[in-house]
Amino acid sequence: MHNHDILIRLRYALDIKNKDMVEIFKLGDIDVTREEVMQMLTKPKDGFDDEYEDDVDEDGINCNNTMLESFLNGLIIFKRGKQEPKPNQPESVALAPRNKESMNNILLKKLKIALSLTSEDVIDILDEAGVMITKGELSAILRKVGHRNYKECGDKYARNFLKGLAYKYRG
Repeated sequence: MHNHDILIRLRYALDIKNKDMVEIFKLGDIDVTREEVMQMLTKPKDGFDDEYEDDVDEDGINCNNTMLESFLNGLIIFKRGKQEPKPNQPESVALAPRNKESMNNILLKKLKIALSLTSEDVIDILDEAGVMITKGELSAILRKVGHRNYKECGDKYARNFLKGLAYKYRG
């Protein structure tokens, strides 16, 4: 699934307004205007290539992995509030390049945190979208890359999780 598809589906599922999208990006340390957000939410005619690195295209703005992860971090802050740093802990953690971890895994992990969902909630949301997943499979998807039981989250789970969120939050 492309990042702009994830943004479009997430915006719809959680009924996020345009001004809130700009604020969420700002909370994730990315400054964008409302017009740039609208361009990101526009499906390109030819589609974006996964390796597309330029920020602007004549059809819209490409939302790369760093921008999407920053948006998800901003969504956590938007929904749950800014976490106060603990003593002897750096104030902000820089985004680490994630070559091996799927954006779908990151999406599920960060949405689970942002929406304060339990594993049972995630399973119920997927079930509502017509996908059965066991607690063990979900645990494998939520694990850290490199763990022996880590499993990459496929587009099927990510797409249906966003679909289930739409059912849950939009009725």
